[in-house]
Amino acid sequence: MHRYLAIGLVFAGCCSNVVFLEYLVSSFPGSGNIITFSQFLFIALEGLIFTSKFGTQKTAIPLKQYIYMVSFFFVVQVLNNYAFSFNISMPLQMIFRAGSLIASLSLGVLLKGRKYTRGKYVSVVLITLGIIGCTIASSQVKQSMPSENGGGDLIGYTMWTAGLCLLTLALFLSAGMGLFQETVYTKYGKHPREALFFNHALPLPGFLLLMNDIQDHATLFSQTEPLELLSGIAVPRMWFFLAANVLTQYVCIRSVFVLTTECKALTVTLVVTLRKFVSLMFSIWYFENEFTPTHWMGSMCVFVGTLMFTEIIPLPAVLAGQPLSEEDKKK
Repeated sequence: MHRYLAIGLVFAGCCSNVVFLEYLVSSFPGSGNIITFSQFLFIALEGLIFTSKFGTQKTAIPLKQYIYMVSFFFVVQVLNNYAFSFNISMPLQMIFRAGSLIASLSLGVLLKGRKYTRGKYVSVVLITLGIIGCTIASSQVKQSMPSENGGGDLIGYTMWTAGLCLLTLALFLSAGMGLFQETVYTKYGKHPREALFFNHALPLPGFLLLMNDIQDHATLFSQTEPLELLSGIAVPRMWFFLAANVLTQYVCIRSVFVLTTECKALTVTLVVTLRKFVSLMFSIWYFENEFTPTHWMGSMCVFVGTLMFTEIIPLPAVLAGQPLSEEDKKK
């Protein structure tokens, strides 16, 4: 696949995936489990056929390592999806999850004893300020919203705060998974297709614990208004959105995978960051999500800080912790 086609599919697949996801969670905020289960099942079946060759392909990484990895991955996905049940808006979740660099840097220092340049810390501070700004702005919007059940403001605000705690926990667990993956890949090499398959196939038994919730939402989805696709052919609207979400999720993941093999790491980071920004802008415009000037300032801090962290936007020498050149000293 050509790199420009891969970039186009990243934007088309990932951005449309967010749109279908917002359609689903705006109608049924607790539908995260059925969405995640459907995505995992589809990608696992694809991997079983084309990657595992129905179990005949020998694994490059021991299964035990994948079990550890999958434990992280499954919990992170469930926590992120449960956050929608706690009145967390899609834009806030997008911005909050962009704080993965903060978690990665913090755990890298605490667990691995890594040292980073001053520029990395400056960019992380900028991202942190942006997330704090967006969170405070969202809390003010939440407090100003009229109560739906009379006297339930405190309960609603408490649930929203609990949702933020879930996102924070998921953020650091995801960063921990990233560090564990680094260790595994250093020892056994990178095998992204194999990892993609096992990360989605091994957690499937865990969804048995969530089966009641999945079945309840399957029933709710079947009761939604039918959407006519072709002449005389109609399906419940939510089932169509779910199928579209699963397919676009697969296109998104596969396109990013191709991009990592065709382009340099900085190019991949830039494309993914810009994609997140486009998704955020579309969510605000199309779904009319509340977005105050403070949200705008905070989101810009997050995205600029991300670009600075990856050195796509260069920092001044003084901020980056680098010695000034003779030419700079004369200025």
